[in-house]
Amino acid sequence: MSPIVGMAPLFLPSPSRNVWHLGPLPLRAYALCIIAGIVVGMIIATRRWRARGGTSDGLEAVVVVAVPFGIVGARIYHVITDYELYFGPGRHPVDALKIWNGGLGIWGAVAFGALGGWLVARRRGIRFPALLDACAPGIAVAQGIGRLGNWFNSELFGRPTTLPWGLEIDPRFRPTGFEQYATFHPTFLYELVWDLGIAVVLVLLDRRFRLGHGKVFTLYVMLYTAGRFWIEALRIDTVNEIGGFRLNNYTALIVFVGAALVFAWLVRNRPGREEVVEDIPAITLASDGTGVTDGTGVTHGTGDAGETGTEAVPADDETPTAEQEAHAGDAGRPRGDS
Repeated sequence: MSPIVGMAPLFLPSPSRNVWHLGPLPLRAYALCIIAGIVVGMIIATRRWRARGGTSDGLEAVVVVAVPFGIVGARIYHVITDYELYFGPGRHPVDALKIWNGGLGIWGAVAFGALGGWLVARRRGIRFPALLDACAPGIAVAQGIGRLGNWFNSELFGRPTTLPWGLEIDPRFRPTGFEQYATFHPTFLYELVWDLGIAVVLVLLDRRFRLGHGKVFTLYVMLYTAGRFWIEALRIDTVNEIGGFRLNNYTALIVFVGAALVFAWLVRNRPGREEVVEDIPAITLASDGTGVTDGTGVTHGTGDAGETGTEAVPADDETPTAEQEAHAGDAGRPRGDS
């Protein structure tokens, strides 16, 4: 390949900066992209989870734990697989904690995030496979948005290219041996488009076949790893290799095969979709007789129906009055506008 002396007639520019200062507070584009991805993914997941019959409170409880678990897992995977960047002669191990400088592995994010989510879901009586299915499209979108952080950091781009959408990279960010090239494959953009495409495909397939029991999530894993295998082969950043293949290529292949086997098993043994996705605790009388509890330890005053919308519940040793019995019989009837 002959050197690219100038830059392509058309190209994607790299951002001129990746951090802004709000007084003494640095606002890093990488972190902002991650946060934006989480917010958008949460909105999508909430809509899908509620449509499946779940509650926003249940999902939020899971996300509050799953997100930090995922970030920690993503950093752990990156540090383990690129340990030479932080340990050894001339390296500073404390840099492994500087997550704002970039370096997150999606494999660790999904694994640890799923672990944290499972712990909460198990405690709250949430069907975890159904929750994964609801969240899968949102996870894909969040990943795609998060990839914009690599664009701001001028990192993880692909081989040199003269294609019109080649990404211009400043000389100081070009890897050794590629200093003479000006434009490179924008792998961040390829993955962004691929991830958004995954989300659309998952939603359409879910609507058409009413998938359940974790099948949407396993499809997401299969589609993501298939695209990641190809995108990873384009990248030229320095990573550990085995037999001429990047470590992430092996990870993508192994995870794809595992997800395909799980999907085949689910199709055969878990047809259809779950009808109940979340056990909502029944409301019972509080022990002190002053209100009702929803099973989570929160007590709600029974008070006047005009204040709470809930009729007082008689204690076990009380006999309901005729008026209470008559009103209770109307409880299940819809109320018209007055």
